[in-house]
Amino acid sequence: MIGLLQRVTSAEVRVGAETVGEIGRGLMVLVAVHRDDTPKDITRLAERLLGYRVFPDDEGRMNRSVRDIGGGLLLVPQFTLTADTRKGTRASFTKGAAPEKASDYFTQLVTACSAELDDVATGRFGADMQVSLINDGPVTFWLDTH
Repeated sequence: MIGLLQRVTSAEVRVGAETVGEIGRGLMVLVAVHRDDTPKDITRLAERLLGYRVFPDDEGRMNRSVRDIGGGLLLVPQFTLTADTRKGTRASFTKGAAPEKASDYFTQLVTACSAELDDVATGRFGADMQVSLINDGPVTFWLDTH
């Protein structure tokens, strides 16, 4: 699984005119599922997202996690992160999981994160979403469970 996380002061996902997920200070994470992912990848990505130290401590060092600060987590399904872009001018998505598996794994990731963090919001799987955020820093990290 891939999680492209961004430290944000706020973030929101809209589908049409409806806001389907929003958070204040925390992490906005684009999530992709590889075709070879297993349930262990769900557990590993959840652990990393909740424990990754990207927020400043009292000395300004990135030593605090979203869990430590009681921040929000906005998880947004984003299959294009699995794209192979090494050749040509059109991406290949053969590394991505089938929609049924990807949807199931995304839901399991949301459940795992929600068990440990109060403020977990999501985008809508398979929808045309508009994502807006204020990247704080900017701070962006690519987490891959492989």
